[in-house]
Amino acid sequence: MYNNSSHFSSGCTSFSLVDIDVVVACLFLVLFPVALLLNGVALWVSLHLQSLSTFIVYLKNLLMADLLMTMTMPLIAASMLPGATSELKVFNCRYAGVVFYTSMYTSITLMGLISLDRFFKIVQPCGKVLGQNVMFSVIMCSVVWVALFGGTAFPHFILTDQAPNNRSASFCMALKSPAGTALHSYVVALMELLFWLVCSLVVFCYSCITMKVLQSFRNSGSNNRQGKKKTNRRVFLILLVFFVCFVPLHFLRIPYTLYQIFHISVCRQKWVLILHKFSVWVASSNAILDPFLYIYLCKDYREKLIDLMKGCGIDVQR
Repeated sequence: MYNNSSHFSSGCTSFSLVDIDVVVACLFLVLFPVALLLNGVALWVSLHLQSLSTFIVYLKNLLMADLLMTMTMPLIAASMLPGATSELKVFNCRYAGVVFYTSMYTSITLMGLISLDRFFKIVQPCGKVLGQNVMFSVIMCSVVWVALFGGTAFPHFILTDQAPNNRSASFCMALKSPAGTALHSYVVALMELLFWLVCSLVVFCYSCITMKVLQSFRNSGSNNRQGKKKTNRRVFLILLVFFVCFVPLHFLRIPYTLYQIFHISVCRQKWVLILHKFSVWVASSNAILDPFLYIYLCKDYREKLIDLMKGCGIDVQR
């Protein structure tokens, strides 16, 4: 999350990103308590679930990634407000913003693993053993956390070590050493590639799952329209959340990063900067949508949530 609050003038229409920063900061501050509440409830439920299936393992790891991303939101918002201290901005650039993005890509990767897990269990009989192996899912989750945080976040922590320069058009980029700037460009390119690979995987897996389930209905001679609608609706919601939250950001990441690295005219980049700031917030809204997907997709989670709510005196119909 970069703090570009400079004024656009000199040769193009006078424009300031300060107002945009305030609006986006307020959106983050509104999103934070909702995301914290929903993910807090999800954490409460997950602590009462045993990790006896691969899906529960992936769900718990996805929840931790969303919680970690949620906890960075107030710091990111505060660093965007007028009057934010240089120390707060530096902390955001060096730590909070890096953790935010790394958590987001951890979440994206885990969503890809969940789609692959569903594919193994429903579409590919030969992959059923692999798909049902809890140890395999634990290993895969560990690899994701170590690779993303160890390979991208911690090097950024170390290489964002320059003295702050408030006069810089890109405050965060100015804090990076030459090696840090090079690392940043490589990591952004790699994460962009990772996203589109995961996106393709998600679309492929859920398309195959839909066709497999509908084919099963046809082969059995069933005319269960309700079941077909439920399957289509479930897949549609998963893809809708994934595309709405993450695709706009990754379309904009390409020009946004090029403008940062090559210092292209601010007149050309102003709308990219504005749209990028809002698309980051849209991507972060995934933290409030995932808990609803847990309820919709996981029967064990849904039933445990209902049992816990009833235990608290809240009457809920199954």
